[in-house]
Amino acid sequence: MLEINRIETNQRMSRVVQCNGFTFLGGQTATDRSLDIKGQTAQVLEKIDNYLAKAGLDKTRILTAQVWLSDIAANFAGMNEVWDAWAPEGQAPARATVESRLAAPDLLVEITVVAAG
Repeated sequence: MLEINRIETNQRMSRVVQCNGFTFLGGQTATDRSLDIKGQTAQVLEKIDNYLAKAGLDKTRILTAQVWLSDIAANFAGMNEVWDAWAPEGQAPARATVESRLAAPDLLVEITVVAAG
């Protein structure tokens, strides 16, 4: 039987699910929605670091990332500036970035990742 480990689970979702050597993080958004794109991105990446640590991993284990921006034209460069400073050199994951209407109008970015381990 497949072993599944869930972290911070409620009726609607789990923040982290580990199964069969993979760790899946649910979409992360900024806690302080008054921040600009750089501030929100930094908060999201910090949350990702924290959830990976709870799963016994770090960002060097990230395989893929999906980034959603509320306005790609206005926010892509700022998000990338923070991302580039955070991503480990030589270990960047496969990544897709798209524009999407997010769950609340003051959210500028949401990121989800899949990691090995």
